[in-house]
Amino acid sequence: MRYDLCLPWYWEYDEDFVHLVEDACLQQAISFWPITPSTLLDAITDLWTGNQSFRTLLFRGSGDKRFEPIQHWARENNAFRINPEEISKWSEDKATMHLELIHAGLQTPHTIILPPFLEQPLLPPTDLSPLGWQYVIKPSNQGGGQGVILGASTMDQVLRARMQFPEEKYLIQATVIPRTIQGRPAWFRVIYAAGNVYPSWWHPLTRVYSMVSSLEETKYNLEPLREITQRIASISKMDWFSTEIALTHENFLVVDYVNDDIDTRLQSHAVDGVPDEIMKAVASDLVRLTQEAG
Repeated sequence: MRYDLCLPWYWEYDEDFVHLVEDACLQQAISFWPITPSTLLDAITDLWTGNQSFRTLLFRGSGDKRFEPIQHWARENNAFRINPEEISKWSEDKATMHLELIHAGLQTPHTIILPPFLEQPLLPPTDLSPLGWQYVIKPSNQGGGQGVILGASTMDQVLRARMQFPEEKYLIQATVIPRTIQGRPAWFRVIYAAGNVYPSWWHPLTRVYSMVSSLEETKYNLEPLREITQRIASISKMDWFSTEIALTHENFLVVDYVNDDIDTRLQSHAVDGVPDEIMKAVASDLVRLTQEAG
């Protein structure tokens, strides 16, 4: 059998998202093949023997190397891949994307990029004063806030941070102070999926989402969130990602560039999850992308 959409997954918190994708497949008459750790060996056997195949891959198996043969099969058999791993790897490198966004004219915080510790263990004297008295230290290839140090203020903190992920470049970024709108920071997590943009208020400390309403978008002149996100999509070539954008008193700044491995937990089940309405729309968008790719 040849399925329209294959979704390998293992993270227990992806279960709600998988059900949303399955529902969208039913609504759009798309055949669906979910693969879990318990069915993985049979699925790989069926793929390699030609008993089963698929047209499109939506891969949620990153982090479990046992799933990698499915990506290999998809690549070798010219299946349409949502967020192909080579594009995802390139776009998730914060140092690379910082330069790409700057080149495209998008605004980012003032940033100094340092080479990996293993490549250059000792740094020449580095002037951090343009960053202000506090700054953020970020490894270039980590997601979910891993390795990020907020409120750093000394070169010693920078030098020690580089040793946590010694193979990665590091970004030393000026601390962004967003303006306050109706008592909340103007900090936004925006999700992009197959041409559609879903902006949310997102508190950088509590990490709690709240959808930006159409009324708020107009009242507070937040329309640029959509344009900026569309431009990031064009630069990164990603089908599905999230980005963080802050509105300061001067302008919109892209703070965290492209996050591929989106946390799909629903807000109805986790206080810091994505609003259910957004995840339902994203699932429908990705299934529609499957149809268009066919």
